[in-house]
Parts: sequence; structure tokens; C-alpha cells
Amino acid sequence: MLFNSYEFIVFIILTFLVYWFVVNKSIKLQNLFLLGISYVFYGWWDWRFLSLILFSSLLDYFIGLRLQKEKKPKPRKLLLILSLVVNLGFLGYFKYYNFFVTEFVEAFSFFGFYLDIKTLNIILPVGISFYTFQTLSYSIDVYRGKLKATKDLISFMAYVSFFPQLVAGPIERAVNLLPQFHVKRVFDLNLAKDGMRQILWGLFKKVVIADGAASTVNLVFNQYDQLPASTILIGVIFFAFQIYGDFSGYSDIAIGVGKLFGFKLMRNFAYPYFSRDIAEFWRRWHISLSTWFRDYVYIPLGGSKGNNYKRIRNTFIIFGVSGFWHGANWTFIVWGLLNALYFLPLMLTNKNRKNTNIVAENSILPSLKELLQILLTFTLTLFAWIFFRSDSVTQAIDIIGSIFSPSILDTPVNIGSKFYILIIVFVIIEWIQRRKEFGLDLSNVKSRIVRWGVYFIISILVFYFFNYQQSFIYFQF
Repeated sequence: MLFNSYEFIVFIILTFLVYWFVVNKSIKLQNLFLLGISYVFYGWWDWRFLSLILFSSLLDYFIGLRLQKEKKPKPRKLLLILSLVVNLGFLGYFKYYNFFVTEFVEAFSFFGFYLDIKTLNIILPVGISFYTFQTLSYSIDVYRGKLKATKDLISFMAYVSFFPQLVAGPIERAVNLLPQFHVKRVFDLNLAKDGMRQILWGLFKKVVIADGAASTVNLVFNQYDQLPASTILIGVIFFAFQIYGDFSGYSDIAIGVGKLFGFKLMRNFAYPYFSRDIAEFWRRWHISLSTWFRDYVYIPLGGSKGNNYKRIRNTFIIFGVSGFWHGANWTFIVWGLLNALYFLPLMLTNKNRKNTNIVAENSILPSLKELLQILLTFTLTLFAWIFFRSDSVTQAIDIIGSIFSPSILDTPVNIGSKFYILIIVFVIIEWIQRRKEFGLDLSNVKSRIVRWGVYFIISILVFYFFNYQQSFIYFQF
């Protein structure tokens, strides 16, 4: 079920009413209802894959209980390995089997050996990359002693399948979300209002910005060999806003829906295109995934400690794995490794933690230095996005080659011109609101007329551009 569908509107209204007016008598009823409704939400896409999330939930629940009781290091390590192997095994089979088979066959054919190994018609379960990492975080934290294993099966299953963030994040940690299922939620009007504002802002980012840019992006990447470099560059810029609006829009809606039900999900985006270097960008982009890899992969490898060889190795591993997480295509791996190259100079000179504050924190406009830093970081990000969006590495190289041609000075083809103003307005709003959690947080605006005027305009734009059931990009990951 998609957030931008009429079914979801009906679903969320009915779920909200039942949750707060029927099953609000006890924690168990609330959690049982959320579990059931989350399975309905996920099963709406394909009920057959409910067995996967059920199995994963039960596996890590019982492994957690056993880890809590077991004191001997070796059996505890074996239990953790079991969780890792089974969960990552499912993820690997559904997401990467065909990729490895194809690459294996092509590698042997290069040396004149032709293997008859067939790929399979595998359907990738929506959200498997997200809920797999969510269950793994629980097992790992229990193993490390950072979290006590829960005995409440319903609460744990509801945590794994919580419908707002089940399909595309944020990837929640058990230490943050699971305890919220252990306390009775009481309706908080202010929290619900804040949630509604964040949902509206998320819909604006998805429906108006992302979906509005999609047709131009598709045209440019499908017909780049027939277009001047100036137009291709516009298409790449549009894609930067498409993927940001699409993914951060989903996160805003998910966080906002969570607030409607009394939950506080972690922030997933923090105005990443205002970053002054790549390290800052990755602290602000897909925060739940970046911190997951940091805590469960990068730091266990040694992080930035040790000699330069280990630091460089760990950087390439973490960015390479991050790229591969996004999909079984060399384009994602190249995208990840390219970001590793961007990151290395900052790490080796110990400047990767230089920009941790908000840009232009005490002024309206950035300084010239900050502006140039933002533009450079955005340009590097654009270059990497070409690989992310392309169907193959060859296509990405062709597009880059086309951009660096004399036609960059040509007048762009008139495509997507009506969205230029919308994107500029969007950037201005985000800049003004960069100190807030999300762009439509108008708590500091005293005038009710101004606040409701902005809500009305945003609502009209969402209604006007509403594209029924236009899928989210990150559903494929």
C-alpha cells in the first residue's frame, strides 16, 4: 500500500480511529492492533511475503531470549552468527542471487568456459533490506549487552513490522523504538498536529517535487544521446531533487504517521544539500542507514583508528557495502566507491568532523566560503548520482562524456520548465527552515493566518500534482 494512494487515506483514517477510540484501553490491545494492521499494510502488496517477515521476527525473538540466558561466549557468538546467516541469507537470495549468477557465468565465459547456470524469476520483497537490518540491530544489541531481550512477542513483532517505516525506513534501532511499545500511548494533540504537518510536507516533497521532476529525468536518461549537454545537466540536477524529494518525503510521511500513533521515529534527513563537505552530507543523508553501517560495520572493523591502510580499507568497505545494499548493479557499487574517494581526503586530514554545526547558524545567508563549499559538495554529489540513476556503468560514462562537451553552452531544450520555480521555492523554504526538523514546521510563526495560508497553498499543490500510486524509488531497495 502506497502512502500516495486513496487506499492509504482510508486506511490511515480507520486505523487512527480504532487505535485511539477502541483499543486504547491497554498496551497489549494497542500493540496487537498495530501488529495486525501492519501485516494488512504489508500484505496489501503481496500477502505471500508475510511469511518472510514473520519468520525473521520469530527467529530473532527467540535468538534474543537465548542470548539473554546464555553466558558462555562461544554459544552466544554462534547464536549471533545464526541470526546473521539466516537474515542475510534471505536478503542475499532475493536481492543478489541473479546478480552473482550472471557475474559468475560472465567471468568464466571471459576465459572460454561457458556455464549453463540459469537465473531465476525472483520477486524482490518490498522493504526486505529495511526490516532485515532492523531485526539484526536487535540481535546485535542484545549480544553486545546494550539491550535486554524482550519477552513480549507481540511488542517485538509489532516493532519489526511497524507499518509507517516498514517498507522504506527509517531503519529503526530496537534501543529507540522497541521500548515505545512497552508503554501505553496516550493521545498527544500537539504531537499529532506536528505529525500532520510533517505528513503534508512529505507529500509535497514526493508528489510535487519528486514526481514533478520524474518525467524530465526519465526523458533525459532515456534519450541522452539525442540531447545537448546543457539539457542533460538539467536532467541530472532534476534527479538530485527527485531522489531527495522521493526518499526524504517518504521518511517525513513515515515519521509523521508515527507521531499520529504516539511514536517518535528517528530523523532520517537533515537538509543534506546544504552540506559543506561529503562527510557532512553523509551525516545528513539517509541517517538511519549511515549510522547503522557506522555502528555495526565500520566501528567493528576499527573505524578511523589504526594506520592509514586500515582507515582507507575501512572507508572503502563501508561505502562499497552501502552502495551494494542499494541494489545488485555495478552502478551502485561505483556510486559507493566514488563517495569513498570523496571522503578519503577529509578522513586522512582529520577534517571529516569539521562541519557538525548548522550552516550559517547565526546569519540569514551563508558566507562566500560556505556557499562555495555547498556548491562544490552538491556538484560532487551530482556527479555520483549519475551512476546511481544510470542502468549501467557504460551509460553513466556516456552521460558524463556528453556533459563535458561543447554543447554544454547550447540553449537547453524546453523540458520541465514549469518546475524550475517550484524547485527554487523549495530550496528557499528548506534554507529558511534548516534549523527545524522539517520544512513545514511553522511553530515560530505567530500569525495563524500565515500558517494556515501556507498549509492551504501546500495542500492545493499536492492535490493538483497528485499522481495516484506513483511508487517510491526506494521500494526497489
